[in-house]
Amino acid sequence: MPISNTYSKTITIPQNAIDENGHVNNVAYVQWMQDIAVEHYASIGGIQVQGPNATWVVRGHRIEYFLPAFVGEEIEIKTWVENIQRVRSMRKYEFIRISDAKVLVKGETDWVFVDTQSGRPLAIPQEVVDVFK
Repeated sequence: MPISNTYSKTITIPQNAIDENGHVNNVAYVQWMQDIAVEHYASIGGIQVQGPNATWVVRGHRIEYFLPAFVGEEIEIKTWVENIQRVRSMRKYEFIRISDAKVLVKGETDWVFVDTQSGRPLAIPQEVVDVFK
């Protein structure tokens, strides 16, 4: 069961997200995943709580592509935090085409909480955990 509420937004697919095959480039989905993760975290006050000497970095992404998306289509991007461990957090994503409610893409990102000076993992403070609840 997710530990955070779902955060979502709707976007219209821009021309610059389209690749030589005529559909959304795989890299665009990774960018949108990062963008919505940061938006969600900022919207619940996470950036203020974590302090200036800590940040989140990506350890890995996993993405499954089910259907293509095309320029001008509206899609809803959803994200939520699935779990938080000592120094890591798993965030999940879904991309849904508005016109037919079909899931286009599912993804997840393994985020690691780190010290900005040393780059070493830090235990996630309770104050940071609490912003997700």
